[in-house]
Amino acid sequence: MAAHATGTAEIQAALARLRRATGLPVAFGGLVDPGRRQMRISELSGNATVALRALAVTSGSGLGGKAVALARPCAVTDYSASRQISHEYDAAVAEEGLRSVLAVPVVVRRRVRGVLYGALRTAQPLGDRTLSEAVAAARDVEQALVVREEAGDLLAAARAERAAPAGSAAAWEQVREAHAALRALAPRIADPGLRAELLAACGLLAPAGGASAVSLAPRELDVLACVAAGATNAATAQRLGLRPETVKSYLRAAMRKLGAHTRGEAVAAARRAGLLP
Repeated sequence: MAAHATGTAEIQAALARLRRATGLPVAFGGLVDPGRRQMRISELSGNATVALRALAVTSGSGLGGKAVALARPCAVTDYSASRQISHEYDAAVAEEGLRSVLAVPVVVRRRVRGVLYGALRTAQPLGDRTLSEAVAAARDVEQALVVREEAGDLLAAARAERAAPAGSAAAWEQVREAHAALRALAPRIADPGLRAELLAACGLLAPAGGASAVSLAPRELDVLACVAAGATNAATAQRLGLRPETVKSYLRAAMRKLGAHTRGEAVAAARRAGLLP
């Protein structure tokens, strides 16, 4: 579930947002290679050639490399004539016919993880609104990468705790907390493939303990997982991004399906049915 391996979906979504919000004809970007001071352009939108595809941009070189080195947005009005950047990549930029270009770094935990570019085929200033939209698109990628990493960390911790000696109550409580946190994170992940993988991993943390005809809706199970981890209705609502009244509604529905009269009975019944760890 490494962010570098799977973050391209978020880059693609950000490029689409950038072009839609600004009207820029071309957008492209990529992630920084792990352990190296370079990023590789992997995603393009609106391009007329493949000149930029897979281009490796070294930190400090060109416009994107400058954005990586400084960890801040950079822009030029006429790429090939600009004295503000070095010109290692002029041939590829010229082949694509780009003139005005901006580059915005994707920064997670003070480390540059990627770069988003937007460009015009004419030499004219890119206004503040365009730069603001590009920064907002980069923030979307940053948040998505944080969610992925949180999910990966939680899953690794839960698997480690699950491997702890049987009968360790503290270990199981951590598994349950991780299960609840993973289910809360899943709806925030835009990539359907990764979201499905995360929910499948949640299932591994709660193996079926026996045959059961009980079937809870995803949100009912999300709420019950939070309750099982000790969260109040208010805390559950905050974690899941729901209204407290909505949490109560899902909880009542889950209790009815499980034949439970209290929150504790519902959690116990869900565990017996193999729905919760």
